[in-house]
Amino acid sequence: MNHMLAVLEKQVKDTLKNKTVFIQFIMFPVLTLIMENTVKIEGMPAHFFANLFAVMYIGMAPLTAMAAIISEEKEKNTLRVLLMSNVSPIEYLFGIGSYIWTICMAGAFIIGLGGKYYGAFLLRFLLIMAVGILISVLLGAVIGIRSKNQMAATSVTVPVMMIFSFLPMLSMFNEAIEKIAQVTYSYRIHMLMNQMENGKISAESLVVIGLNMVVAMVLFGIVYRREGLAK
Repeated sequence: MNHMLAVLEKQVKDTLKNKTVFIQFIMFPVLTLIMENTVKIEGMPAHFFANLFAVMYIGMAPLTAMAAIISEEKEKNTLRVLLMSNVSPIEYLFGIGSYIWTICMAGAFIIGLGGKYYGAFLLRFLLIMAVGILISVLLGAVIGIRSKNQMAATSVTVPVMMIFSFLPMLSMFNEAIEKIAQVTYSYRIHMLMNQMENGKISAESLVVIGLNMVVAMVLFGIVYRREGLAK
């Protein structure tokens, strides 16, 4: 626990210095507050911008941050120093993952409030966000562990991020894209958010999200066993 708290404290300090990572955590919460309070279009669904930006936030912030942090520390050999200081790979990954998940949940809370979610609806919103953020953290860890440096991580992260962030939005305008998007967790999370107020939760969406979680965990397990963190 002391090792994980030390990793967490280190990462908080590093994030405040790294503007590229820091902006990932605040961009969509700020956009939600601005758009929800300034843009009013007749016939626009309730919580439209909050739900849309929430899914983009899930597909972008935790995934890119996790991959960037791990790959950067591998490149600069700070990760090797931590491992030589009796910090185990699992303690390191859990510390980084917990940090990113927590700070992203804080952003999710702001997005929920910005979208006028209160009470039980806010709790449901945050629960859905928590699952999506966890999947993205796992995928980001897969990319970070697999990449030898930050440039290599970025080359993989950007297309993956674009897919999960923008598929839900693009699927609203194109039926062919919607058919493809149906197997992704970000699209299904967007569907669950839109269904919250009418009380109809799609069992199919829950199954797809669960399968995405399993796939992310399996990929993480395979990459971690093959690559480890010391390479």
